[in-house]
Order: sequence, then structure tokens, then C-alpha cells
Amino acid sequence: IYVGNLSFKASEDEIRALFSAHGNVHSVKLVMDRETGRPRGFAFVEMDQADAESAIRDLDGKDFVGRPLRVNMAQERERSAGPRGPKRY
Repeated sequence: IYVGNLSFKASEDEIRALFSAHGNVHSVKLVMDRETGRPRGFAFVEMDQADAESAIRDLDGKDFVGRPLRVNMAQERERSAGPRGPKRY
């Protein structure tokens, strides 16, 4: 599950507690900026399919730590050269 628009004050434990009301949370990964070490405002939560669907339905748009969450099924990112161009060695 992709969880966006997170407050920079939100912790992995708070996110786990929020989602655990909908079922067993296998993992929570709060994405941090490599340069600053600060949260980037989004996370990924792993749950069983039925629990994930319930969580998405109930939590999308819900206020959490002062911000409306964006919650949806995470999409696998396509690998490409991206804006930085191909890697050079």
C-alpha cells in the first residue's frame, strides 16, 4: 500500500498503529531522504490483500497528524534511465 501526504512528524509506529486497525501489518517502510535523513512524506505498508483493500477504502482521505492521507495500492515502479540519464562508470 502506498501512503502519501504524510506529515513529516509521522512515525513508522504511528502508521503501523493506524493500519493495524484493519488487519495484520507485515511491514511499514517510511521513506527517508538520502541527503538529509528526513522523511519524504510517504510510506509503504504491507498487509494481506483483503486487509489492504479495507485499509485503502477506510483511510484514503482520512486526516492523520493534520493532513489528509492518500492511500492506494502501490504500483511497481518501472525501471528506466530516468531524468538523470544512463549510469556511467
